[in-house]
Amino acid sequence: MNRPDLAATPSALSPSVGSFVVNIPDVPDTELEPEPLDPAQIVSGEPVVTGKVLWESPDGKQIRGIWQITPGVVTDTEANELFVVVSGRATIEIENGPALEVGPGDACVLREGDRTRWTVHETLRKAYHISM
Repeated sequence: MNRPDLAATPSALSPSVGSFVVNIPDVPDTELEPEPLDPAQIVSGEPVVTGKVLWESPDGKQIRGIWQITPGVVTDTEANELFVVVSGRATIEIENGPALEVGPGDACVLREGDRTRWTVHETLRKAYHISM
């Protein structure tokens, strides 16, 4: 079985690659790229966001990747997203909706346009799929 190893060959996971597997917890932080937050999004703390796109559809309407945020509180307006938490914990408060407690192994669906407040208790890493 062929398994591209992201840590050894990050370029192996380009949009031209077909099927693949990545062990998300084993991807080193050094493989993740900075995704600076708009200072207006930061409510408290000094959260840092990093990530890596693993696959993007040719039309740019679907994206799959890894996303990580360090502790703090931030706001966001969500895309149509399904993600699975790999490590860490957070509370995601949806404006006019529920508060979602997420941790390792949890799958979460966010609707496009949801206005959220993320309280990140422990550095959170997730694998995600976004549809636009």
